[in-house]
Amino acid sequence: MSVASVDLNRNETSVKSVDSDDNIDFSKLLDRPRHLNMERQRSLDEKSLVEASPRHPSLTENGRYMDFESVFSPSKRSSFNSCNGQYGLEPHLMFVEAWEALRKTMVHFRGQPVGTIAALDNSDEKLNYDQVFVRDFVPSALAFLMNGEPEIVKNFILKTLRLQSWEKKIDRFQLGEGVMPASFKVLHDPVRNTETIMADFGESAIGRVAPVDSGFWWIILLRAYTKSTGDTSLAEMPDCQKGMRLILALCLSEGFDTFPTLLCADGCSMIDRRMGVYGYPIEIQALFFMALRCALVLLKQDAQGKELTDRIVKRLHALSFHMRSYFWLDLKQLNDIYRYKTEEYSHTAVNKFNVIPDSLPEWVFDFMPTYGGYFLGNVGPSNMDFRWF
Repeated sequence: MSVASVDLNRNETSVKSVDSDDNIDFSKLLDRPRHLNMERQRSLDEKSLVEASPRHPSLTENGRYMDFESVFSPSKRSSFNSCNGQYGLEPHLMFVEAWEALRKTMVHFRGQPVGTIAALDNSDEKLNYDQVFVRDFVPSALAFLMNGEPEIVKNFILKTLRLQSWEKKIDRFQLGEGVMPASFKVLHDPVRNTETIMADFGESAIGRVAPVDSGFWWIILLRAYTKSTGDTSLAEMPDCQKGMRLILALCLSEGFDTFPTLLCADGCSMIDRRMGVYGYPIEIQALFFMALRCALVLLKQDAQGKELTDRIVKRLHALSFHMRSYFWLDLKQLNDIYRYKTEEYSHTAVNKFNVIPDSLPEWVFDFMPTYGGYFLGNVGPSNMDFRWF
């Protein structure tokens, strides 16, 4: 590999790698927040973004950790359906067309909205674009929440929760109890005048792969609903608490893995095709981290909740340290990898993942800035994917 044009001594001017998070205490997320007087700003400048940052959660009377802002106001319905937009201005045509298209994708079950289909394109009936995907509905759900329409989000959360309890079998193998569906479809029978729901847990997917991310998106969306509406009753429902515990039990289960990151089978992360994205893709680790943070706030602090909370805090510490130490790449780390020795044994090994220096792509040397860096797309045994998605 030719790297003659690269000055590998640039690491002298490179910033240090992300430091260890030994000084980060995730249990402090459960501390009582400081009460600050906040004013809503019209513009999203840097100051308003900092002021709108999440506060530390506090312990409520019912023993559950919440994270409300000291000055809380539920999201208000925007006026895209009216003649005048927000602040008396005409809404942008693209904005109006986007909402019209979004409403056309809404799916109803027994008279209630339960989600939005993946796409309006019906050019090929064999494709499953007419189904409601968990991951695809999340951005639509956030739009509905910001527009003051939480009903469809609540119905979606409850409907997918009911589907979680279904028996999930592929051939003669039964999936874990906590697996959430990748998608579902509402079937209308005009003869019997009935409606039924058909869920896909991977048994119909291309490649027959189960969705690793659906459970994480469900927890994150439940947190977004609670934060946006101020309605804690949904998350406090015994069924929702059980659904979270089943998801967490599935991803926090002990196994043969030596890393705190979540192992992901090929095709189970973002698309049901073989793309060489397997092992520990960063988008799954990011979702895993966010879901754990959300669950830390949503779980009731009863006997079962406290046990899971302890496991979550420990996992967050380990996961954060691992991602900062091994997924972060800057010029100094790149130079170190270029000089790695292979086939090292013992706990003192520098090349802990046995990465082969010759596998470094040439473009990464030109791409890497002098200051700063980025998180790699995947890191595992003899696997370091310098792409990111």
